Amino acid sequence: MAATDTDVQAQSAADQPVKMTGRKVTVHYGEKQALFDVDIDIVDKEVTALIGPSGCGKSTFLRCLNRMNDVIEGCSVGGSIKLDEGDIYEKRVDVVQLRARVGMVFQKPNPFPKSIYENVAYGPKIHGLAQDKAELDRIVESSLRRASLWEEVKDRLDQPGTGLSGGQQQRLCIARAIAVEPEVILMDEPCSALDPIATAKIEELIHELRKNFTIAIVTHSMQQAARVSQKTAFFHLGKLIEYGETEQLFTNPKDEKTQGYITGRFG
Repeated sequence: MAATDTDVQAQSAADQPVKMTGRKVTVHYGEKQALFDVDIDIVDKEVTALIGPSGCGKSTFLRCLNRMNDVIEGCSVGGSIKLDEGDIYEKRVDVVQLRARVGMVFQKPNPFPKSIYENVAYGPKIHGLAQDKAELDRIVESSLRRASLWEEVKDRLDQPGTGLSGGQQQRLCIARAIAVEPEVILMDEPCSALDPIATAKIEELIHELRKNFTIAIVTHSMQQAARVSQKTAFFHLGKLIEYGETEQLFTNPKDEKTQGYITGRFG
């Protein structure tokens, strides 16, 4: 019965354009199974929040979406994950190209030890997106503007990205991610290392970015999920328990485990 319920959850987005789909996704770390038969549709140009207690599998699932788990020894992924209609785990898929289409912003801001300009220019350079310096300048400025950072750094583009504040570093990492024009942006607890003011700026930025990108965000904050997302997926013990419209999931959850988590009875 549970599998049927999950199928229904996965299909809850069927009337909307879907950007990525996961079907029967499993993850093992050696002998230990971390994810069990996850079925989900990630809707185009919406924010999908992945919530649940620590160790529930939400970050593990997020990393499946651009094959970041490939770099973890002993990790194996089963089932199918598609970007548009293409299975991202097919042998012929170029992982570098995949990660250009599905960008990632990590929990801790991780600018390269390079100038602000070079941080943003790096991706477009290696992917050959700029024909000349003028075009590269345009991409850098545009990306920093879209990340709401241009006005703060335009006079010090040659200074190290590591010299920025934590919130600015995270927006620089977002600028770096969008510089290669990805279709999807994954964010793994992007505000957990930031203060409330920097967090509010990132949340405002997520709202803006949704106009052009599909976003999946792992967050430990249910309030943040409620503020930034249109869809929410609740994970518990490696299983997707419930998935649907954010407002519905928080106000009228269908599963008692979801109800228990959002009311603070466990987690």
